[in-house]
Formats: sequence, structure tokens, C-alpha cells
Amino acid sequence: MQQTERPLEASSSDRARLETLLTGVAAGDRDALGRLYADTRGAVYAMAVGILKNAQEAQDVTQDVFVRIWDRAGQYRPGGSPMGWVLTLARNLALMRLRQTGRVSSLDDDAWEAVPAQAPGVAPEERAVLQTALAALTDQERQIVLLHAASGLKHREIGQILDMPVATVLSKYHRALKKLRVRLEGDDAS
Repeated sequence: MQQTERPLEASSSDRARLETLLTGVAAGDRDALGRLYADTRGAVYAMAVGILKNAQEAQDVTQDVFVRIWDRAGQYRPGGSPMGWVLTLARNLALMRLRQTGRVSSLDDDAWEAVPAQAPGVAPEERAVLQTALAALTDQERQIVLLHAASGLKHREIGQILDMPVATVLSKYHRALKKLRVRLEGDDAS
């Protein structure tokens, strides 16, 4: 049975669904892990690629995240943000990989364009908007836009994941939207 992908944690029912999946994974349910992977892999990859700037490394980290989830799902405490917990694992593993490799490279446009293509619940017209935005944004702005638009996370949750104040997240998000607006109107993004 193929799982339909949709935005994550956009509602309390989505949060409850992710919590149920994490509880299932903690109990050893491989199907729950498969559904969790289908629902969250786009956001996990977006987080990893935003940090590592290398598509292959980000794919490896994405797989490592789900292995770690399998091993540690019992550590998640209901009532928190299940998506935030998953993305914190992704962030930590990506940073660890970055420290181990000590390498920073630039990510080509094709790899950035693959991010919204993997994001769950993003309609084709939204993919085009995200791809246009990605070309005009800084790395942090890309992460914030992807985590908010593609994953449905609140700015407060993004701030916790990226370890920055909510005001900074909001400022960067609004700056990114302004760049997108200018880009879509055909002017140069500033």
C-alpha cells in the first residue's frame, strides 16, 4: 500500500499521527518506520542538504537519521514536537558529518531543486515557487523556507531546530519572501 504524502504537523492530527508512528517504531513496528520515512524524508533531506551542501552526503545522513530513529524512538516523549525531534536528529547528524569530513562545498542548482521535489504534500505549482525561491536565497533562508513551507513547521519550531531566535527566523523568512516576490516580478533579487 502506497502512502500519500502531505504537509507535516500542519494540524494537531498530523502531530498525533507522527507521535503514533514514533510510538510504533519504538515498539519495533517496521511499517510505522516506513510510513514515518515517507512522511518526513523530504524535510530531513532538506535539513541535511542545507547544512552539508552535498547531495550525496545529505542522502547518507537522511538514511542515518532513520536508522537512529529506529534505535532511539523510545526516547521521544509525547507532547513535544515529533517533527522537531526528527529534524533535531537530522541537524545533529549533519553537523557531526560536517565536522568529520571538514569539507564545505557548494550545492548545484539540480540538487537544490530536488529538495522541494522530495517534500511531502507540495503541489506542482508550489514546487515551481520553491525552486525559484531556492535560487535567490541564502543557505539559511533556504532552510527556513523549506522547513516552513514544505514541512509545515512553525517559526518557533524552526528557531529551536536551527538554534536561532524566533525573531531572526521571522526576519529571514520575510526577507526570503520579499526576494521571492521580487524574483517573480522579474526584477533582480537583492
